Amino acid sequence: MDDQTLHPAVGGKEAGYLFEFREDGVYLTIFPDAANGLMFELLDLRQVLQDNGVTDYDISRLSHIVREAAGQPAKLTSVLPSENGPEDVPEEDAESDKNDAAEEEQDAAVIVDISHDRMSVTVRYDTSTGTRLPSAEAVEQALADSGVVYGIDADAIRSGIEGFSPFIAAKGKPPRNGENARIERHFDLGVKGRPKVDEHDRVNYKDMNLFVLVHKGDVLAVRIPQTPGEQGKDVCGNDVAARNGRPIPMPQGKNTEVVDENTLIASIDGQIVDKGRKIDVDPHLVIRDSVGVGTGNIDFAGSVEIKGNVEAGFVVRATGDIEIGGMVSGGDVEGRNVMISGGVNGMNRGKVRAKEDVHASFAENAVIECGGTLYLSDVALHSTLSAGKRILLEDRRGMITGGSSAAGEEIRCKIVGNQAFVVTRMTVGVNPELERKYRLLCKDYKESKQRLKQITQMLNTLNKIDISRLPQERIDQINALTRSQFPLAGKLKRDESEIKRLEEELSKMQNGRIRVSDTIYPGARISIHSIMMNVQSEIKRATLTVKDDHVDIGPY
Repeated sequence: MDDQTLHPAVGGKEAGYLFEFREDGVYLTIFPDAANGLMFELLDLRQVLQDNGVTDYDISRLSHIVREAAGQPAKLTSVLPSENGPEDVPEEDAESDKNDAAEEEQDAAVIVDISHDRMSVTVRYDTSTGTRLPSAEAVEQALADSGVVYGIDADAIRSGIEGFSPFIAAKGKPPRNGENARIERHFDLGVKGRPKVDEHDRVNYKDMNLFVLVHKGDVLAVRIPQTPGEQGKDVCGNDVAARNGRPIPMPQGKNTEVVDENTLIASIDGQIVDKGRKIDVDPHLVIRDSVGVGTGNIDFAGSVEIKGNVEAGFVVRATGDIEIGGMVSGGDVEGRNVMISGGVNGMNRGKVRAKEDVHASFAENAVIECGGTLYLSDVALHSTLSAGKRILLEDRRGMITGGSSAAGEEIRCKIVGNQAFVVTRMTVGVNPELERKYRLLCKDYKESKQRLKQITQMLNTLNKIDISRLPQERIDQINALTRSQFPLAGKLKRDESEIKRLEEELSKMQNGRIRVSDTIYPGARISIHSIMMNVQSEIKRATLTVKDDHVDIGPY
């Protein structure tokens, strides 16, 4: 009969351990649940081995198998049980077992492992000196002997002394580094090049958001300052330095200024140019192509340079100067000064307006208005021209044919009309813009005066009625009428002052003249200081002014 039959397995899953006596030795299985639940002690296993005649084995190997609790058979020894049984154990072996039992009653040694950074402590056990679990006081004393004085976890120690598994007994307080300063931008350049969407989710492909505009005083960016670090402490009670957050300079660029140390604002109107480390406000916008479906309309706070044309139906507005490298073909342009390398083909729909001067090559079926001087280098055909000061066509052909031209001071050209006697109207001595403002203001003043008169009459009538008998709705209407008459009366006084000022300015315009270096053809209709003259025959090289209430034709 073989050894397996002579020595059957001892234990089982219920016991938490299983000894198997195989041909090549003794195997021990420790089930994980048994190790955690403390269903047996190491001394119990040694007693089982002794009862089954197994005396030649390594006790440290036995302790290792118990701690590992792998749930798989592990070879303990190659020496099979003695056939004589436990009763034949020699006296010297019995004495050795007594000594081993005495060793088992000793506490396992506590080993304290401090991490390299001294921020954590791991406790483990050395069972070569004893196999009994140490007390919490023994673990705490071992920590103290190792210099561990901070971050000791009493709960972890109480749990750790219930088994032989290593555990974290203490943790230091890590340092908390400060946060670096950062810049929060108050604009979004991600919308550039995307068509604008209104509140009804309708896409406007004439507004392509080619730039992000800001006005003087707008906040561009805010700096969030760095924060100081918070020092930590290691398990030995030493302070651990923390790193303070790094500062960051303000991204102050051109046309920006810093206020309150951490706020960047725009110092002028313009577009935002974000270069990363610097934020600029550029008062000059450059369009490399034509203004059309690829760009949409342009509405810019600053000056605009357009390399191409302004196509029909599109609008260019700027608070500064506008420079156009091509033509204006049926588009609307409005700026401080407008310079057009090509001409203006209005197509009876476009208009060019400038607060000051306009420069262009020609005008055809166009409307051009400016507060200063209009310079055309070639011709004006069937156009409506208006200038607060002068209209000048003295280069190349210098011809004004058809349409109407009005200037506050002077019109100078080479030819007026043509041989077909086309009607060409010319007016000087009255600033067209002032005259337009004067007419509109007089109309508004007349309407406001009539409105105040009606309110006064209604209130006079209502004063004769006992309003306490009227419904509340009617009383509210009467009160509203009463309140409205005072601001309306104040507006009338302001309008009266403005009308007088405009009348004074218009009365000062007494030196209007028209100078023609070549020919004025029949069909021309001249108005100087409201004195009219229809040209019936050709006039050569002449200067037209007003003398004694009639148009005087003098030499050029």
